[in-house]
Amino acid sequence: MAQRTMACTICHGAQGRAGPDGYYPRIAGKPAGYLYNQLLNFRDGRRHYWLMTRLLDPLSEDYLLEMAQHFAQLDLPYAQPPTPKATPEVLERGRQLALQGVPGTNLPSCAGCHGEALTGIQPNTPGLLGLSRDYLNAQLGAWRTGQRRAHAPDCMAQIARALSPEDLVAVASWLAAQPLPAQPRAVEHLEHRAPMPCGSAILPAGRQRP
Repeated sequence: MAQRTMACTICHGAQGRAGPDGYYPRIAGKPAGYLYNQLLNFRDGRRHYWLMTRLLDPLSEDYLLEMAQHFAQLDLPYAQPPTPKATPEVLERGRQLALQGVPGTNLPSCAGCHGEALTGIQPNTPGLLGLSRDYLNAQLGAWRTGQRRAHAPDCMAQIARALSPEDLVAVASWLAAQPLPAQPRAVEHLEHRAPMPCGSAILPAGRQRP
């Protein structure tokens, strides 16, 4: 499988550790259900990048699941985060949004769904650490504009549209500046009930947990 996924690592870096420009995210160690869902989203038009669509069009769902499981089982070290370019005030606002959300509103914290350590939840919710600020900004922006979608209820679209442009930059800047904890893999379950239902964390019909 490592040889068969060389087309992936050309962009996503050796063993899927991330591309050098920050645009192609790390896929090594992400939950298999999440990776599988994203492959389907590219293939089926919920995410838009023509190269990914062309690569995936001829592949069966069983093959896509095998690819997702291959990258999910890789346990590789993370690079240190870059020095943040944002001001302390912007970073503090980003920290509040990531860990607390906005109390009294429909805007939950990132930790509410992605786990207290922000490393993701098995099998379908990704970690948010180890991603570049530009990538996070681009994905939140894509949800705001409908360029990135998930099955209903599309919780990330709701959240991204509720964020102001300034808050979007703040939370992306703070997340990108955080080092990975000693145990960086997704945990088995949330310690609490998720704050909102989310179609992006649901496996397609007929699929069991990878």
